[in-house]
Amino acid sequence: MELFNNKDFKKVDEIYNFEIKDEKTLKVRDFYKVDPFPNYEIDDNKMTILNAGDANQFTKNLKKFIDHKKIVLEVGAGTSQLSNYLAIGNNNLLIAFDGNLESLKIGNTFCKKNNIKNVKFICGDIFDDIFQESIFDIILCNGVLHHTKNSHEAFKKSVKWLKINGYIVLGLYNKIGRLRTFFRKWMYRILGKKYLMIFDPVLRKINKKSKRKINAWIKDQYNHPLERSHTFDEVLKWFKEENIEFISSLPQSTIFEKTSREDVFTNLFQKRKKGNFFERILSQIFMIFQHEGSEGGLFIVIGKKL
Repeated sequence: MELFNNKDFKKVDEIYNFEIKDEKTLKVRDFYKVDPFPNYEIDDNKMTILNAGDANQFTKNLKKFIDHKKIVLEVGAGTSQLSNYLAIGNNNLLIAFDGNLESLKIGNTFCKKNNIKNVKFICGDIFDDIFQESIFDIILCNGVLHHTKNSHEAFKKSVKWLKINGYIVLGLYNKIGRLRTFFRKWMYRILGKKYLMIFDPVLRKINKKSKRKINAWIKDQYNHPLERSHTFDEVLKWFKEENIEFISSLPQSTIFEKTSREDVFTNLFQKRKKGNFFERILSQIFMIFQHEGSEGGLFIVIGKKL
């Protein structure tokens, strides 16, 4: 299997390193150098990563859906916890792709220490033609494209690499659902870190001794140099342009489909109704007061390439 569209890379600690030239991509790379996101705990190992992934309904059911003998690309893998989790106990090939070589080194070191052999680490810019077209069964772009110079163009690049009948999992900040984070960001600039430690629900869950994770979350959510937010209808327009069929979303794009939260997680890749414009607006307003809105306003849309 030929993975790359070009061979203009250097091997660094078993990582395929493509030169990044774009100024905005370099700016984001440098931002994550000091506190790589999300990062590991000191005592993390294969079992703790596996247990953490299985405890999360989304990642557990994503892994179950992927099953076996798939080639999966994680765009914006960072320190690659998700890729490492998805690689454990199967014969899938996980490609952890990120613009920050230092973050990938951390993920690669974890792999070697824990004898995880089915992950490849690639450092490069999503806007460069690094990969062959139509090569991946599943592409994960969860929480990354809104940190590129152009979310829409980055999405278009990604789906070129996706096989026909392959799936893309796209996670973006929601323009409405992120309002609570926008407010906390404003208050943080006035009152500082102590305010966040009280009112940010994610920070309240992180062990106070884990300063690396605390700093990484604050930087990612409140100090990022390049950030945008989007709506359901923007993503649906992107899907239509690139011949991607809407499958489902988290939260659901319509509040009028009577489906339990547990059922949505269990059947992530079961086709759902996308609702109309009014229903999608209501769903995004409801996000503000739900779990997604309290922890950053990230919404996930799943599509299938036709």
